Amino acid sequence: MREHDRLFIGGQWTAPAGTGVIEVISPHTEEVIGRVPEGTEADIDHAVAAARRAFDTGPWPRMTPAERAEVVGRLAAIYAERQQEMADLVTAEMGSPIMFSVFGQSAIPQMVLQYYTDLAASYTWEEERPGMLGPVTVTREPVGVVAAIVPWNVPQFTLMLKLAPALIAGCTVVAKPSPETPLDTYLLAEWITEAGIPEGVVNIVPAGREVGAYLVAHPDVDKVSFTGSTAAGRQIAAVCGEQLKRVTLELGGKSAAIVLEDADLAATVEGFKLASLMNNGEACAAQTRILAPRSRYDEVADALAAMVGSLTVGDPADYSTEIGPLVARRQQERVEGYIRLGQEEGAKLLTGGLNRPHDRGWYVAPTVFADVDNSMRIAQEEIFGPVLALIPYEDEADAIRIANDSAYGLGGSVWTADVEHGVEVARQIRTGSCGVNMYVLDPNTPFGGYKNSGLGRELGPEGLVAYLEHKSIPRPA
Repeated sequence: MREHDRLFIGGQWTAPAGTGVIEVISPHTEEVIGRVPEGTEADIDHAVAAARRAFDTGPWPRMTPAERAEVVGRLAAIYAERQQEMADLVTAEMGSPIMFSVFGQSAIPQMVLQYYTDLAASYTWEEERPGMLGPVTVTREPVGVVAAIVPWNVPQFTLMLKLAPALIAGCTVVAKPSPETPLDTYLLAEWITEAGIPEGVVNIVPAGREVGAYLVAHPDVDKVSFTGSTAAGRQIAAVCGEQLKRVTLELGGKSAAIVLEDADLAATVEGFKLASLMNNGEACAAQTRILAPRSRYDEVADALAAMVGSLTVGDPADYSTEIGPLVARRQQERVEGYIRLGQEEGAKLLTGGLNRPHDRGWYVAPTVFADVDNSMRIAQEEIFGPVLALIPYEDEADAIRIANDSAYGLGGSVWTADVEHGVEVARQIRTGSCGVNMYVLDPNTPFGGYKNSGLGRELGPEGLVAYLEHKSIPRPA
């Protein structure tokens, strides 16, 4: 049991303003494994004020990028040494299989932190340009106080997408973790203190949606960076638009994996274990629409059903587990609702369904539907669980049309023996990223979505730009 009775504000462990408590429940045992204070609007006021002071009068924005990178580098080093501890904690909180957590819940966040630490040395922070009327100095300055609001599915990864570039840019941050996964941020706060990041630069307030909305609208917040649902993203965008507040939104997805006729089927289906079913399917970029040519449709259906039906479902802390429990009972019920819907819509259930793999824990059987029409709700709506929709296509142009026939545009993939041709197909998919024979996120390349999948980009140099303002200083020739 991990119990905390303080909030991390202004570099101190501070008593909360309210008496509410967030209980963290194990998705595997359904037992309480931790408690933290439930943040209130008063706590947000306190945290924003600390971040505002640290930005307006503190040393952090006034340090050189190299000086900030030295401090952030210490945090990256601590993180590297204690990755396993973070992986174990996130697995306990939200049910991610430990084999995935070791990589996706701790190693990748550390890599993102290290990437931005290293980028500080090569990034162009200031340059001289020949203007039409004389020389111009163009400099980059931190945007200010940042609200970082993150979800429960990959809590450290989504937080680090915001925190790492914000810190290197010279911003200060108020982070609001999800009520389902606040424990990992307490561990991170310990490391932040150990690394010597100045007081008030990072503040952490676990809370629910209402308090998150208060943080978004706070007049002393200069930028909001949010990862979560498209519905919530629209509300945040409206508030930020009204206040002319900078905003980055990484929202939902319904990504398509196009299996071309020449694909190595065994390798492709094996690749779907990560690309389509990563993190129990609780991933915004999961390739949950599988597009197969009619010439090989039955072959793909058999192979996909065999793979998904053979997955080991169980204790997420067991290294042999491939699919763990979903984060909460409501998520289990939501996913099961979509499985019922798929059956009602006339899709063919190949494997999985409504028989729960375990009596205890929020488990859902990994499921594959065949004979799915792309207009069905199970093909258009984000399910956020281990449910795949197999959709036939007539030819390559039809596959591209189906892949693009979505309100979302976050990820995608093409599976083929001809990698160069796969790249050409990927160019035609209207998404922020599209892999060939794989789907992974690389820290040095931009990640984000078209259409309803969001606004702006995270990762890569583009992710740093999101936390900077550009200033021009012209002068006489």
